[in-house]
Amino acid sequence: MSIKPVVALIGRPNVGKSTLFNQLTKSRQALVADLAGLTRDRQYGDARYENKSFIVIDTGGIGEMDDGSGSIDDYMATQSYTAIHEADIVVFVVDARAGLIGADSEIAQFLHGLGKPVFLVANKMDGVHEASSAEFFALGFGEPFAMAASHGKGVANLLEALTADMAEDEEVELDSQALKLAIIGRPNVGKSTLVNRLLGEERVVVFDMPGTTRDSIYIPFEREGREYVLIDTAGVRRRGRIDEKVEKFSVVKTLQAIKDANVVVVVIDAKEGVVDQDLHMLGYALDAGRAIVVAINKWDGLSPEQKQMVKIEIDRRFNFVPWVKIHLISALYGNGVGNLYPSIHKAYDASMFKVSTSQLTRILEDAVANHPPPMVGGRRIKLRYAHLGGHNPPVIVIHGNQTTALPKSYQRYLENIYRTVYKLEGTPLQVEFKQNANPYEGKKNPKVQNKARAMRNKKRIAEFKKRDKKR
Repeated sequence: MSIKPVVALIGRPNVGKSTLFNQLTKSRQALVADLAGLTRDRQYGDARYENKSFIVIDTGGIGEMDDGSGSIDDYMATQSYTAIHEADIVVFVVDARAGLIGADSEIAQFLHGLGKPVFLVANKMDGVHEASSAEFFALGFGEPFAMAASHGKGVANLLEALTADMAEDEEVELDSQALKLAIIGRPNVGKSTLVNRLLGEERVVVFDMPGTTRDSIYIPFEREGREYVLIDTAGVRRRGRIDEKVEKFSVVKTLQAIKDANVVVVVIDAKEGVVDQDLHMLGYALDAGRAIVVAINKWDGLSPEQKQMVKIEIDRRFNFVPWVKIHLISALYGNGVGNLYPSIHKAYDASMFKVSTSQLTRILEDAVANHPPPMVGGRRIKLRYAHLGGHNPPVIVIHGNQTTALPKSYQRYLENIYRTVYKLEGTPLQVEFKQNANPYEGKKNPKVQNKARAMRNKKRIAEFKKRDKKR
C-alpha cells in the first residue's frame, strides 16, 4: 500500500477541530463538548473522499497560555507542534464568531516558517455573515473555507481541495487483521507511560496529575512485522466520584474502547494495591468478553515487604480468573514491559481459536464418560454433541436433553476441560447449552388416539346392550 498523506488539524482550543475531525473521518471518535481544552493528545483517524484516503490528526490546540511553565497547556501545545511536523498538509482552524485574535496570528507566523501546504478554515459560520470571514485574509493563507462543522456545511468543499493532488488508493482498506489493544485502568496508574513505552516515543501526554487523558486515543503502529492499534483510555473513577460531564464522557469512551479491542491490558498501581475499582475495570472487560492481560505497574518502587504483601493480595483477589496472566512491570523504566507482548499474543490467539465440531464432540464424550452428568427425575441428562458458536470470546455450544437442569458445577467442569485441552490462557470462555426440541411436542400420538376411540366405542356398545336387556 502506498503511504497515505497526513493532515493535521491545528488551531486554538475550542475552535471546532474535534468536530471537524469527526466529520472528516465519519466517526464519533473524538470527544466533542463546549469546553476549551477537551482534546489533549494527538488523535489519529482515517478519512476518505472519492477513492482517495488520508490520515487525519486531531490536536489539543495551541493557545496564549503556552508560556513554558510546564503546565498541561504546554504539553498540549507540544503535542500540536509534533503533529504539525508529522503532517504533509496542515488545516488551520479559526473561530469565525470570535474573529481574528493575536493567538491566531502567532500560529500563522509559525506555519509560514514551515513551508507546508496550509488550508485555512473559518469555522462556526452558522449565524455569522460571510463578510465577517474577510478579516482572516490577514493571516496570509488566502480565502478561508467557510464552514459550520457541527452541521457538516462546507466540509465537502474542504475535502475536494485537500484531495485534489492526492493519488487514488491502490487498496481500499487498511489491514483489518491489526490487533486492537486497549490499555485501561484507574486515573494516574501509568497507562499513558505504558503506551509511550510500548510505542517507543512520547506519543501520549504524560503529566503527573490524575485525569490528563480524557479521551480514548487510537494509535496504529507496527512491531516485528505485525500491525497493532493501541488504545489509550481515560481512567475510570468510582461512580460516586464522577462529577464532571467530561468525566462521564470519558467513562463511556473507555467502555467503547473495551468493546472495540481484541485484547485489554488492565493496569494496576502496585503502590496502592488491588482495590475494588480495579476489579470493576476487570469486570467491564469480562462482561465484554475480551481477552485480558493484567499489568501491575510501579513495581520498582516497592520494598521487599510491600512486594510480598501485594503478591498475597493478587493471589486472593484474582482467584476468580486463574486463566489471566499477571505481569509485574515498571512502565517508567521499561522493566517487564517487553514480556507483555507474548501474553497479549497468546490471549488473542486463544480468543480467536478455531476447532471442528467432531473434535469438540469427542472431548465432550470423553468428559461425560469420565464424569457423567447427574440424574434428573430418575433420568440421566444426555449431552449429545458440541460445536463452536463464535470468537472473541470463544463460544462452545453443547446440545442435549434436560440441559436446563444441568448444575452450575458441571457446567464449570466442562468449561475447565475445554480450557485445559486447548490451553485457552487469557480469554473468557462461554459454554452455552441448548436443549434438543421434542419432535412430538404439541402433537397427539395416533396410537393413543385410536385406543381412546376404541374404548369410547366399547363403552357405548355396553350401554346399548344394557338398555336392550331392560326393555
